Amino acid sequence: MTSVLPLRRGQTIDVLSEGDLERVVEAALGVLQTVGVGIGSGAIRDEVAAAGVEVDARAHFPAALLEDALDLAPREMRLAARDPANDLGVTGTEGWLSTGGRAATFVDLVTDERRDSTAADVGMVSRLADAVPQLGIVGPSAAALDAPAGARALHELHAQVANTSKHVQLEIPADGSNAEPLIEIARAVAGGDALRSRPVVSAFLPIRSPLAFEDGGLEVALALARAGIPCGFVAAPVAGSSVPATVAGALVTACAEVLAGVAILQLLVPGASTFFGTRALLAAVPDGDPIPGGPHGPLFQMAWVQVARRLGLPALVGTFATGSRSSDWQTGLETGISGTVGWMTGPDLLAGAGLRDGGRVFSPIAMLLDAELFDLVRRIPLGLEVDEDALALEVIEKVGPGEHFLGESHTLRHMREFWTSRFMDKDPWEAWEEAGMPQPPERAAERARELLASHEPTPLPRAADDRIREVIAEHERDHR
Repeated sequence: MTSVLPLRRGQTIDVLSEGDLERVVEAALGVLQTVGVGIGSGAIRDEVAAAGVEVDARAHFPAALLEDALDLAPREMRLAARDPANDLGVTGTEGWLSTGGRAATFVDLVTDERRDSTAADVGMVSRLADAVPQLGIVGPSAAALDAPAGARALHELHAQVANTSKHVQLEIPADGSNAEPLIEIARAVAGGDALRSRPVVSAFLPIRSPLAFEDGGLEVALALARAGIPCGFVAAPVAGSSVPATVAGALVTACAEVLAGVAILQLLVPGASTFFGTRALLAAVPDGDPIPGGPHGPLFQMAWVQVARRLGLPALVGTFATGSRSSDWQTGLETGISGTVGWMTGPDLLAGAGLRDGGRVFSPIAMLLDAELFDLVRRIPLGLEVDEDALALEVIEKVGPGEHFLGESHTLRHMREFWTSRFMDKDPWEAWEEAGMPQPPERAAERARELLASHEPTPLPRAADDRIREVIAEHERDHR
């Protein structure tokens, strides 16, 4: 039995009618055929041309070829872990929460101040995530800015796998020289040839340029997929900048980008496990950084999952999107709506726990608060029990008018089913004042310190850790 907790999928709410859903899909397929996408790698352009893609200055995908490529993509996938109890099945019935980011800025747990993120931060977050059952995947969290630029992805992956026995996910770097070292690290963790049957690491390629794949990243994705590592594609839409300033236009553009990645993967690595992902929809701001798109963001998120289901692809959605810098009222509002939308649509993968400031900052306190929000949302029943025990007629008759139910065995049995918060205040006003009026972020910070002091993840086997260090050192020597 798995030791991580899923979001179970029940009845979903659609925001697109059947007709509009088909219009969106047909529009995205049309963009890939008529507008096409840019592929920076000449070698990949040649490969896809040999597979039937029409290549001039751009790659154009005939609709029939796209449909054939999508038919090759598995509808389900397995995300293995060092500890088999933490293996995850991506089957369309459950959703798994992940940290998300690779933020360059980190909120220090001790000083509560912002600073550049480090490899040690990645390890610390991974150890915390290992201890939190609501987090099924230890994804990217912070960038190892203290590591050599050409080897940051390697140091980050090492910090992740050394501090958790859960499934690990990495963000694919643009540096093509990282491909083989990343594969070797994953093999060291899985145990050599076991990587293909037990993929303990998965990856995703963020698509930041509109309708274009820059040099390097796509080559790394294909290499990882050929080694048996599940590789998804994740759009990074910014309304009014990288995508049009309407939800439908943003959806068509982002879908076309990710579909192109999936199609290239299936044409060149048939049957490779993949997923259909997007980060939160941001909005371009004049003379400022993009921010989450208000009510348009949740609407985009819901439509994205609906399109993924129509295409038969596992859906990843950037969740808990907030532009707030701290875990305040604004964060509660924005992440609460985003989390509820996740419950209403049932994506397979929910990424982003711990991010603040539109994804630019990572906070371990925020990660724990987001995990609690996920726990609250995932416990909302998919239906209401109305059997004899739930209707409670026997105990109602027994207690009768003017009495109470506190001492009844029925009450004691069912009160254990009620969700309780670890971080929200439950004390009387006077007790809250005497305790110094603590707020949820303060309680989360205390919990984080407790977990870091007490939780010891299952260590990597010494031989695996030695091999990873050897791979990184060799890569750094060869790329000075």
